[in-house]
Amino acid sequence: MMRDPGSAEPPPKTPPLPRAARLLVVAAYALLAAAVALDLATNPSLTFSPVLATAPVLASIGTRRARVPLLTGLTALCAVAPLALADPDVAFPVHLTAGATVLAITCVSTASVVLVATRERQLLQTRSVAEAAQRALLRPVPERIDSLRVAVRYIAAAAEAQVGGDLYEVLATPYGTRVILGDVRGKGLGAVETAADVLGTFREAAQVEPDLGAVALRLDATVLRRGVGEEFVTAALVEVPTVGGPAELVNCGHLPPLLLRGGTATEIQTPVPDPPLALRHLVEGPCHRTRFSFAPGDLLVLCSDGLTEARDTAGHFYPLGERLAAMPHSASPGPLADRVVADLRAYTGGELSDDVALLILRRER
Repeated sequence: MMRDPGSAEPPPKTPPLPRAARLLVVAAYALLAAAVALDLATNPSLTFSPVLATAPVLASIGTRRARVPLLTGLTALCAVAPLALADPDVAFPVHLTAGATVLAITCVSTASVVLVATRERQLLQTRSVAEAAQRALLRPVPERIDSLRVAVRYIAAAAEAQVGGDLYEVLATPYGTRVILGDVRGKGLGAVETAADVLGTFREAAQVEPDLGAVALRLDATVLRRGVGEEFVTAALVEVPTVGGPAELVNCGHLPPLLLRGGTATEIQTPVPDPPLALRHLVEGPCHRTRFSFAPGDLLVLCSDGLTEARDTAGHFYPLGERLAAMPHSASPGPLADRVVADLRAYTGGELSDDVALLILRRER
């Protein structure tokens, strides 16, 4: 089997060309064929052989296999000879120049495909490493924890986007079920490393700190100790008692959770907002805890800004609250999470510019 020049691995899968691009390429091939036919049928003192140099360029469009423009260019080079015989009145240096042009453009087109394929392969490898690290951190969440039913959905952004730092966890603790959903400012492996530190601290502090605000302060200190430029993390922390009683929220600069009750979606606002993690030193006093009614049958929705900042073709943000209120709510939050994901993809046309984390809780008792 012939191997692409300069490639030790299979090239990345070729993305499909948009319909308009395909039509333009087909039109270019038609013009090229017409030029060759016209050359054979017209005055022997006139030649169109230089246009054969466009063949390898056209063949390189949309492919990641170097053999495609290479073989196409060699075929075009071979076609120069018949055209030279069909145009005996054209000076030989003209035909020689046409052949050299075809050969040069073939080399350039082949090298361009090799370069693009190599860079895409490197990008995919880097992204796959970051995604693997992120998935190792975001452990599967049980569908049932104490008095809660839980559904989590994580949607990776488009292939060309960098991996983000969305994070979440749901833990059964001596103080009830504790939940975190957050978003690291930034992208790539650095964001994943920060998410790892935050989740590690949360998994330990949530089990030993009786006060949810103290857990938030531990998380703030963790991010601050990293000292990575202006890096910070927005996070919403929720505590739900095992049996009865109101839930508690500490919101560190994150999107307000949504409470679904009786077909109405209500934001859980904190009277005094707290800054994101790593910026706590900018304000005085402890973290502010907000208690709110979370009755059996209610649904609580937490998400990252990749969901609410997703846009449609007109540039409008995804209206999560309105969409949720219009959706049927079943006994399990899983179907609702699936509906939100499907609705989001339909709203954006399937294109996302940022990763999306969605966590839905339903209280059973």
